Amino acid sequence: MPEAPYARIFLWTVLALAAAALLWMIYQRFRHGEWRLPRRRRAVSVETSDEDQAWAPEAAARSWLDEADALAGQGLYAEAIHHLLFRSVEDIAKRRPRLVRPALTSRELAAAEAVPPAARDLFARIARLVERSLFGGRAVDAGDWSSARAAYADFALPGAWRA
Repeated sequence: MPEAPYARIFLWTVLALAAAALLWMIYQRFRHGEWRLPRRRRAVSVETSDEDQAWAPEAAARSWLDEADALAGQGLYAEAIHHLLFRSVEDIAKRRPRLVRPALTSRELAAAEAVPPAARDLFARIARLVERSLFGGRAVDAGDWSSARAAYADFALPGAWRA
């Protein structure tokens, strides 16, 4: 133990900070399921970038809509809407890469502040239909499919991603 009083204060302060950091890391381990070091997080920007404005959903969205239309044409409306939900999550991951994590649910994504309100509402509409059919056990019909398809068509456009 050092003899100088200021050195003892400094030593105990460093030990207390190290213990606090260790406790925080243990808390984060239980919370997220992985070891994370304490760090500052940058706020996720909601502003649209040049990439968002230049992004043309034409080819990608059309191919996904064609696949979903084929499922709906066979009367598999729940699967078609689920297909659109997967594509919507991929779109969010492209536009907000730090937002989408493997353990996130569609309900959590629909409530994420990093997604603009217009896109959030459209995504939530699709997610509600999937929850109703997949977890609620209730059938979806052609009207639900039309609603989900229209929501995805609007969701894929850059205008929905402007704050």
